[in-house]
Amino acid sequence: MTSTHKIAAALGCTALLASALACADSTDQSSSNASAAPDYQNSVRLGSYTVFYHTHADNISGPFIPPGVDLNIKNDNLETLYAAYVRSLPYNLQVELLAGWPPLASTKGVGPATVGSVPYNGQVISQARWFAPTLLLEYVFLDKNAPLRPYIGAGATYVSFYDRTVTPAGQAAIGGPTKLSLSTSVGPTATLGLDWHVSSRFHLYASYSWAQVKSDLTADTDGIIRRTRISFGPQALIVAGGLSF
Repeated sequence: MTSTHKIAAALGCTALLASALACADSTDQSSSNASAAPDYQNSVRLGSYTVFYHTHADNISGPFIPPGVDLNIKNDNLETLYAAYVRSLPYNLQVELLAGWPPLASTKGVGPATVGSVPYNGQVISQARWFAPTLLLEYVFLDKNAPLRPYIGAGATYVSFYDRTVTPAGQAAIGGPTKLSLSTSVGPTATLGLDWHVSSRFHLYASYSWAQVKSDLTADTDGIIRRTRISFGPQALIVAGGLSF
């Protein structure tokens, strides 16, 4: 199943849940005189995670680097699956642990059109998948009975890279088979969101997040080491449904 199909399936499930739970809540409320919303402490969320890249790479260091040869991460936006667990705390606080389905990041060559006789500028020279769970402490405004509740939060994102490969075009430009490594990283994250109470148990969410992380890239070509540092400033739009319990 592709990421697009997973997102469509997730959003379809949330829509079905919304209808079922809204009907259940209407029945419950008609047979109950209680006016206060149930005090649910936990919720799970599922939806779409749209990531907007903002990246920068330092100049490459190491032997046999032609002048002007640099790297850049492709800044194409991507969509992936979003999942989260949220725990309510006193004083309108909550903790959110979230993650997205690991996307694929591609690195392009920036500089001369060719390195020797090999095309370089604009060529995808390496790829890697990254897993980036985020932990946030959030403050939710207004009373729990309010139908719309904005929230803000701050925390940290941990980024780990795997499935690191250098493409044939990259190997030709670098000078042969190359092993690629990217260091793990932890960086600050902030979020701003809105919680819509469709029913007492089912909610819809929309949020926008900012993060800042860095990773040291090392390329080993038969003992010849080149290095650079890549700064990631991803921003993410999340649209999701959630079930409280």
